[in-house]
Amino acid sequence: MKSISNIGLSNVQAVYSGPEGALWQLIMGEQIHIGGFTSSMDLAEKADIGSGMKGVDFCCCNGAGMRFLVRFRDVAQMHGVDATEKVVEQGRSLCEQEGLSDKIKFILADVCDSGLEDANANFIWGEDSWCYVVDKEKLISEAARIVKPGGVIAFTDWIEGNAVLTDAEAERFLTFMKFPSIEDIQGYKDLLEMNGCEVVAAENTGRFAPYVDLYLNMLNMQLTYDALKIVGFDSELMQSMAAEMTFMQELAHAGKIAQGLFIARKKD
Repeated sequence: MKSISNIGLSNVQAVYSGPEGALWQLIMGEQIHIGGFTSSMDLAEKADIGSGMKGVDFCCCNGAGMRFLVRFRDVAQMHGVDATEKVVEQGRSLCEQEGLSDKIKFILADVCDSGLEDANANFIWGEDSWCYVVDKEKLISEAARIVKPGGVIAFTDWIEGNAVLTDAEAERFLTFMKFPSIEDIQGYKDLLEMNGCEVVAAENTGRFAPYVDLYLNMLNMQLTYDALKIVGFDSELMQSMAAEMTFMQELAHAGKIAQGLFIARKKD
């Protein structure tokens, strides 16, 4: 696992309360994760998430993942946990507009200390967001506490790829993304197994590089004005962010960062 010491929850809250979070939503839509609907459906199918289940979405952001699960997997009840007030308010508003407030509830809290009941969920869900959590060991422990025996922990996340990041590359990437750390496949497998789970799937989805290409093409070919508006028409800031995204693109094509998919079942 690569990590830096100067990034914490307050930095992540600032991102998703400000223009940087708006930029990510501009290029990725409500589903602010690599692969959008396709990625969500892939994870749900592989984890066998379906009708009548109760789930918890850790780092749920605006709740797009929960709305997907209720609409397209017939999940009965979702609780979303996120520590950023702005996105929680957005999520509640969107669920109300879409008539889903009876099935989807939001909790403004640290996912490492959610306050939810022990062994009360059929599954724990996460999409490309656990990279923002400082204490990943405590995060996985909290997920394992909340899910029922026989239940599933299913998530995707940004991970270090098979090619190793240099210390300088990791520091630059983590600083730009406001990630305190980035796990690899083996690291997440170890944490899941340490917390009484059997790992069913742990794999690189192969989506990262082509989707970063897509996002940069959208910014450069279509959404330039929209992006500039979000950052107050600050061209220097926009150029700086574009340079960091290009660096991220290079890392992805070099196999140094990737999107990982993980499914684990809590042992009875």
